Amino acid sequence: MSITLRTIEESDLGLIMQWRMDPDITRYMNTDPVLTMEGQLKWLVSIKDREDVAYWVIVIDDVPAGVINITGLDREDGACGWGYYVGEKSKRSLKAALSLEMSMYDYLFVELGKESLTSDVFSLNKGVIQLHLMCGCDVIEERKAAVTKKGVDYDVTYLVMNKEKWLAIRDTKKYEPISFQRTK
Repeated sequence: MSITLRTIEESDLGLIMQWRMDPDITRYMNTDPVLTMEGQLKWLVSIKDREDVAYWVIVIDDVPAGVINITGLDREDGACGWGYYVGEKSKRSLKAALSLEMSMYDYLFVELGKESLTSDVFSLNKGVIQLHLMCGCDVIEERKAAVTKKGVDYDVTYLVMNKEKWLAIRDTKKYEPISFQRTK
């Protein structure tokens, strides 16, 4: 399996829109958007030159498969947030998920010198919570009814990995490193 990341291009927007509106993806996200190509184009323009966020298309075995992003890159305290999804169901695997997550830690903590990375996961998404724990994350808290979608309340589990812990456990983890690079 080969995983690479590349900058989002205009030609990706239709596929990203399809993934992001897929109920299999949105059921674990804070919103259920109804996207349009016009809106996607505006979004792409809005993120291109921002210093506080970075987005990539995840490519698995030469197939565009999902999106990964970082937020808070400009924060002075070195705290960032992140998220990702693999929209191509045939490309989902534990190996890919482990490589994406632990390579993200390498990028943020080793290459960029950031201090912490937080994630928020719907508490019913037990598999992703378990994945974060396998990678070494700690649970910060679980908030009851933190998100309401279509009249339904969802509990959210907040997790964190910090630089000090990652550097201490990094050599005990097995994963295929993925290169994160920002291009404008």
